[in-house]
Amino acid sequence: MTAESAFVSKMAYLVGDVTVGERSSLWPFVCLRGDRGPVRVGAETNVQEFTMLHGATLGDEVTVGHGAVVDFATVEDHSLVGMQSAVLGGATVESNCIVAANAVVLQDQVVPEGHLAYGTPAEIKPLTDEQLEEISNTHEHYVDLGQRFRG
Repeated sequence: MTAESAFVSKMAYLVGDVTVGERSSLWPFVCLRGDRGPVRVGAETNVQEFTMLHGATLGDEVTVGHGAVVDFATVEDHSLVGMQSAVLGGATVESNCIVAANAVVLQDQVVPEGHLAYGTPAEIKPLTDEQLEEISNTHEHYVDLGQRFRG
């Protein structure tokens, strides 16, 4: 089920039990596989090119960067998953977090609220105020962009 206000590229692939929230955007070559578990994309969340979500849950105002993988994991509200990163089975990225580009959040690992996960395997440190602002700026940009392309 996709919200009417969402932008879903004609080149995105959705299969199985998939829900996409209000004003969210799914860009070209995104794959959402709800075949072995539901995929939930919250409101005002953007999933960028070449990303794969498999049995994943994304909260509201989440950004998932180009080429990332979220596999049977949860990313909570107002977080950013960087390009080419992976969040693996059973992992939870809590609210107001950043997973850095190329980072790997291991199975069952928890990234606590307000933290940065970086490296392989992911190490954790608190976010700065500037990094928290980056999450908001990126989210707002993609809501505007998605609405422009939707029209």
